[in-house]
Amino acid sequence: MRYADRPGTHREVHIATEPSRVWEVVTDVEAMAGWSPELVRVEWQGGADRPAPGARYLGHNQNPFVGEWRTLSHITEAVPERTLTWCVLDPDGRYGTAAENVRDRMATWSFALTPAPERGTVLRQSVTIGPGRSGLSAYIDRDPDQEEAIIAYRLEQLGQGMDATLTGIKETAERRS
Repeated sequence: MRYADRPGTHREVHIATEPSRVWEVVTDVEAMAGWSPELVRVEWQGGADRPAPGARYLGHNQNPFVGEWRTLSHITEAVPERTLTWCVLDPDGRYGTAAENVRDRMATWSFALTPAPERGTVLRQSVTIGPGRSGLSAYIDRDPDQEEAIIAYRLEQLGQGMDATLTGIKETAERRS
């Protein structure tokens, strides 16, 4: 597993409510800060206040190993009750040159909602790392022989964060139904 291969991971959860309720929760981006172990706060940009293609928000993040950093997320797809996708950029150039174009994204994240055969919704959260430089890049630069282990460790961290986020979404959506 190499960075250039754009590694990724995903998690899924069954939520005992219809996709419309799950969509309401998934698109409450500010609420994600309450569930994610890294996202602390969200600031919508350019007059946006909800996910829609082209909308952007600054994410304020922190991690005990990396410290604090900002990201700029661009919503690339928002199909109600189906898919929400966003690309994450490095607006401050912390990991290289400040990224302004989605082709230089650090990662691509998404939620996919699928009606469950039994009552409810299957919610899948996914992330693909790269192709732009990210927080992993400096670690890999310092110890290229450990690239696969570095990536595996980060994917595990991201997976744990997804588990926490999906649990928050599930509890909130089921409580609202």
